[in-house]
Amino acid sequence: MISPRPFQEDRALTGVPGLDEVLGGGLPRERLYLVQGDPGVGKTTLALQFLLAGAQAGEVCLYLTLSETKEELRAVAESHGWSLDKLSLFELPNRDDYGDDNTMFHPSEVELAETTKMLLEEVARVKPTRVVFDSLSEIRLLSQGALRYRRQVLALKQFFVGRKCTVLLLDDRTSDPGDLQLQSLAHGVLSLEQLSPLYGAERRRMRVLKMRGVRFRGGYHDFALHTGGMKLFPRLVAAHHREEFERGQLRSGVPQIDALVGGGLDRGTSTLLMGPAGTGKSTVALQYAKAAAALGQRTAIFAFDESFSTLLTRSAGVGLDLAPDVGAGSIEIRQVDPAELAPGEFTHAVQAAVEERGARVIIIDSLNGYLHAMPEEHFLTLQLHELLTYLGQRGVLTLMVVAQHGLVGAQMQSPIDVSYLADAVMVFRHFEMAGQLRKAISMLKRRTGAHENAIRELSIDKSGLTVGEPLSGLQGLLTGIPQLARDFVANPE
Repeated sequence: MISPRPFQEDRALTGVPGLDEVLGGGLPRERLYLVQGDPGVGKTTLALQFLLAGAQAGEVCLYLTLSETKEELRAVAESHGWSLDKLSLFELPNRDDYGDDNTMFHPSEVELAETTKMLLEEVARVKPTRVVFDSLSEIRLLSQGALRYRRQVLALKQFFVGRKCTVLLLDDRTSDPGDLQLQSLAHGVLSLEQLSPLYGAERRRMRVLKMRGVRFRGGYHDFALHTGGMKLFPRLVAAHHREEFERGQLRSGVPQIDALVGGGLDRGTSTLLMGPAGTGKSTVALQYAKAAAALGQRTAIFAFDESFSTLLTRSAGVGLDLAPDVGAGSIEIRQVDPAELAPGEFTHAVQAAVEERGARVIIIDSLNGYLHAMPEEHFLTLQLHELLTYLGQRGVLTLMVVAQHGLVGAQMQSPIDVSYLADAVMVFRHFEMAGQLRKAISMLKRRTGAHENAIRELSIDKSGLTVGEPLSGLQGLLTGIPQLARDFVANPE
């Protein structure tokens, strides 16, 4: 987990990576919390992690199940590689245990008082410090009325608090969506949601709706369920990650590119490399990665558009053999599938590369793939702004590749306008000259200093990058069909 909070005696650690960070150190003890969400969103997994974390700390933990059997709970635990031997599990007995051999037990056929009595007697017998109550929908059905249901939940709350228990009440939200009775009674509320995009894996996210007397990180936080349990990716707040860093520049190793950008790219800034496909954007980004590796600095490349093997093969074909640097750990390549990775998980991966593995250069190739990972373009801009601010405050040089639509001139269109977010913008273009398709590179802006205003020709072959002298004798290069400067005659009008 990124930036863990110090352990606090009055907090119960949840056992879910990232959740304690959102809660400011864990759940305040001896309180009752509501965990709500639709079936299949991960409530049971979260509850088991909460109890297992308590058992590991030597606490007595009890799982009261009204909706699942012990065998079903153990099956969930086994799927994650967990053992429930240190937990106390209690399920309601079936109807046969009440002396009726002819009728199968069903919760609605048992009086509420009788059911509650059995549950509370089990709590009194085990004397736990952590309890999971799964689920409140059974109590709601037995109550058969809003008033009786509220009184029953209030009675449960008073009983558990009196016994100094930290309790999770699981609820599958089968009641009226506007029913806020549970939320008003609970000390804190965790809401879990599952989103189903038109293509790709489902997305899960969590929001802390309330937490009395505790400062927490608001908003939605993506989380994932994998073998091993739930992992939460706290929403990035750049203001929490300010630190001093040594200023400096990173040179590409190609003198003409360094001259074009004004000497080098400044650390703690972001640079946008934009242009149509095949103009050399990714190759220039890899040139900076290679230059950083030569200085002993780590680079993390997040490849949305290429596989790991394809990227290595392509780079070797243009004179940038990354394999030795990857083997030495100087360059890290992570292949990203936007259909399977939530935006919050991507942000967390970038944080981990910076804080845990010391990356000083981050390359995102490309933002087009990042855009596809986001459900709405507006939120992409906000999240990207927060990520770039965070990386800038950590002294990281960020390179972002954007593939524009079209080939030449006025046909150029970007999938999203993020040029105003970047500190520097490098533009790549195709242009036609003497019956050949050539490439041009230029610097559009650089906030941290002066840069060259010229347009230079860029060529790429198996020996590497070659950047020519400024194309001073041509005009209209960015239109894709340049002409000699002497062919342009001033309009007499």
